[in-house]
Amino acid sequence: MITSTSNQQMKNLTTLMKKAKERKKQKAFVVEGIKMFEEAPREQVLQVYVSSGFLENEEHRRILEGCRYEEVSDTVFKNVSDTQTPQGILAVIRMPEYSYEQLLEGERTHLLILEGIQDPGNLGTMLRTGEGAGITGVIMSRTTVDLFNPKTIRSTMGSIYRVPFLVAEELGETLKRLKADGVCLYAAHLQGTAPYDAFDYRKPCGFLIGNEGNGLTDATAGMADSYIRIPMQGQVESLNAAVSAALLMYECSRQRRK
Repeated sequence: MITSTSNQQMKNLTTLMKKAKERKKQKAFVVEGIKMFEEAPREQVLQVYVSSGFLENEEHRRILEGCRYEEVSDTVFKNVSDTQTPQGILAVIRMPEYSYEQLLEGERTHLLILEGIQDPGNLGTMLRTGEGAGITGVIMSRTTVDLFNPKTIRSTMGSIYRVPFLVAEELGETLKRLKADGVCLYAAHLQGTAPYDAFDYRKPCGFLIGNEGNGLTDATAGMADSYIRIPMQGQVESLNAAVSAALLMYECSRQRRK
């Protein structure tokens, strides 16, 4: 049993939770909770840590059947956990990797393209909502918050395991490639004149969503085939980025169900 926060494995857990650079170096991230552990592809699970209290529950022990794990004292576990009320199980997961081609599915291609999103909760919510709306992948600029931030991971509610993604080193070049491959790009933009539900999204498409405070950069917005707007009533100027993304992705999903 691990009984000290000075244990090298506990130190590494803490580092992986706090430092994106270290996550990238080790190509691994940490998940917490029963749901996130159970949904993790077993071939990607590198290490599992459980609290002593967790093991006292028979149902919890069944969850661990066939899995190697390290027991951690309750005090140490609570110390390293990133949540207020730890469930008693942590796992180190190998990062999935996807190619550009894996995000495209011919006529079904439906992409969410993010530039400079800074709120981890927004990013995680977008992935989760995107899975529900049937997107084929998410493309992020390198200025977007780290996808493997613990808060982002929690917000995905497991979608991190199933939604293909790509971090574009040069977003402009990736957008050019998408257009060359026949993907129509729509930018959610305050200068849009036509409402978002006035377009036909049944062909390969991608929705561009910008930074929560500043929106899309001019360069990125300029790559869009069309600017679209979400009609507003009252004195509201814009919606939360994750809410805007949800409306667009589900409109595409609605049209394709017809």
